Amino acid sequence: MNLSPVPTALRHVAAPESQQVTDWAPRIAWVIGLLLVVALVYWLMREGWKWRSTLQSDLPEPPRVPADPGEPKLIMTGRYHGSTAAGQWLERIVAHGLGSRSRAELTLTEQGVTVARPGANDFFIPADRLRGARLDKGIAGKVLTEDGLLVITWEHGDRLLDSGFRSDRAAQHAAWLEELRAVSGDGPGTVGAPGAADKPHGTTDAAATTHHEEGAR
Repeated sequence: MNLSPVPTALRHVAAPESQQVTDWAPRIAWVIGLLLVVALVYWLMREGWKWRSTLQSDLPEPPRVPADPGEPKLIMTGRYHGSTAAGQWLERIVAHGLGSRSRAELTLTEQGVTVARPGANDFFIPADRLRGARLDKGIAGKVLTEDGLLVITWEHGDRLLDSGFRSDRAAQHAAWLEELRAVSGDGPGTVGAPGAADKPHGTTDAAATTHHEEGAR
């Protein structure tokens, strides 16, 4: 019999654990799958944009800014949030670059409204095509604060469009609203029907719920 304590102690020494080997295959497959989903979503959005642009191919190009637009009455810097068919906040206009959100500088003169957009197409709204103005909180799936959006209604081709702008200084909206109504002949009663403050202009209750959900994304 071996009475030496050393061999007995060695029996109780646990064998060293081998290091775990990271299995990279599932992780790589997960990343590739995620990239494919993102690419698919981007492709579907691009195709939808092209399809909508094709449907709006009858829409003429927006008027160009005249060489001498006249003496400025009001100037506003802020953001252009897009254009839709008048009263239809989901029917977004994308033809001729009107669907691209961008920074913008608006200038109101006797001849109309000049919309200068860095990195996007400038356009001009002639005074005789202005059909109204209002304060709203959403357009083209974008929801802002109450009365945080200046919406200009104008005639382009055979369509009425709503174009939404937000000034860097919201206090300017009131002056613009007054001047635009004076030029277009729009009266105070055309701001919107009762309850317009509860949902975007021209929407149903169900559509307004969807509108808020999209704006939160």
